Amino acid sequence: MRKGNANGNGNIAKRTGVKILILCLSLLLVAAGAVGGTLAWLISKTSPVVNTFTYGDINITLKETDPEGNDDPTDNSYIMVPGHTISKDPLVTVLAGSEACWLFVKVDESANLGDFIEYTVAEGWIALDETDYAGVYYREVDAVTEDTEFGVLAGDQVTVLENVTKEMLNNLTADTYPTLTFTAYAVQRDGEVEAIDTAAKAWAIAVAESE
Repeated sequence: MRKGNANGNGNIAKRTGVKILILCLSLLLVAAGAVGGTLAWLISKTSPVVNTFTYGDINITLKETDPEGNDDPTDNSYIMVPGHTISKDPLVTVLAGSEACWLFVKVDESANLGDFIEYTVAEGWIALDETDYAGVYYREVDAVTEDTEFGVLAGDQVTVLENVTKEMLNNLTADTYPTLTFTAYAVQRDGEVEAIDTAAKAWAIAVAESE
């Protein structure tokens, strides 16, 4: 009888222990649910990055002072006196906002110019080292935020040769007066673009586009 009572008490104790364990687990689940329901997750967000692709440009002007006072001269006349200098100030301007470029100036001489006139190209201009490009000079210009000027002639002048004679001058006609002509060009400069990564290649493009 005592043995049966002992077993019965043991079973009761086991059942009671299981109930307590279940109760504890239930309480833990309730507690976990309560914590999960009130947890504030950490969240971060960046501002959007907008990529807008615009375009660059290159703009230049070429001007010089007209002895007759015109604002935009394209055909100037000068009186030659042997041994005298003549003010002549062709000026190339790369306008504000222009991208990096190869800047060129082409100097065209009449066949007889060397018999009457001498001049020197201003510092900073480099003669294009190609036999077919006589009279072409260039310089590398970085992108500019303001108008940037480049004079073409040293001292802004040409000189009439001292050995020019009155007979030589009298033999000239309207068709044979010596002439000196300047034309400026600008071409995109970009080392990553093979077609324009040297002055010679850029000049070839300038000539092709202007024909």
